[in-house]
Amino acid sequence: MTGRIHSFQSMGTLDGPGVRFVAFLQGCPLRCGCCHNPDTWDAAGGSAYTAEEVISRAERFRAYWGREGGVTLSGGEPLLQKAFAAELFRLCHAKKIHTCLDTSGCFAPESCREVLKNTDRVLLDLKYTAAEQYQKFVGCDMEKPLRFLAYLNENKIPVTLRQVIIPTLNDTEENVLRLRGIAQSHGCVDKIELLPFRKICQTKYDMMGMAFPFAHLPEPDSEKMAALRKCISGYGG
Repeated sequence: MTGRIHSFQSMGTLDGPGVRFVAFLQGCPLRCGCCHNPDTWDAAGGSAYTAEEVISRAERFRAYWGREGGVTLSGGEPLLQKAFAAELFRLCHAKKIHTCLDTSGCFAPESCREVLKNTDRVLLDLKYTAAEQYQKFVGCDMEKPLRFLAYLNENKIPVTLRQVIIPTLNDTEENVLRLRGIAQSHGCVDKIELLPFRKICQTKYDMMGMAFPFAHLPEPDSEKMAALRKCISGYGG
């Protein structure tokens, strides 16, 4: 069982609880306007690794994980490589390694059962709370991640909801309160993370000869982020 991997991060602190080994899988079916990793879109890119090779690489850093850390699969979209992700997480659990899945939730949850049965936490990127924005700026129906979240709730898999705050698109109290409402209606959600939109990825787009769709938008300031985070009191983030 091999997977296509774009890169690794040995001691990540922003991809789930504790210190984590993060594997960024290659390939993504979405085209989000704020995407920081356009170099992960091509499913044929990256390098091939077996699940055993990834585990072996991850375990070199196990001493740094503490009680909360472990392995996170990110991307790209890791569920584009479901069989590989399922095998990797199965091996993690065999070695008592905590697992996190960072996903857009754009796939039917029933097709992801083998991955999710060995997933300890899902970092679900709920990119907007308005259906029309999902279609325009993500390229999928908002019902897909909501259906995915409903499945996680039914199966009591802990969830962190994540959203990138993008000025002029979703940087309003109304949007964040809708996000909070979605969390409140799904008991599996115990944390919300609001992440500021950044344009440090511009150099990647330039190197790839591509236009960055959101290059014209400003980054949110710290005061705006602090004000919005007050709206999710009780959910961290």
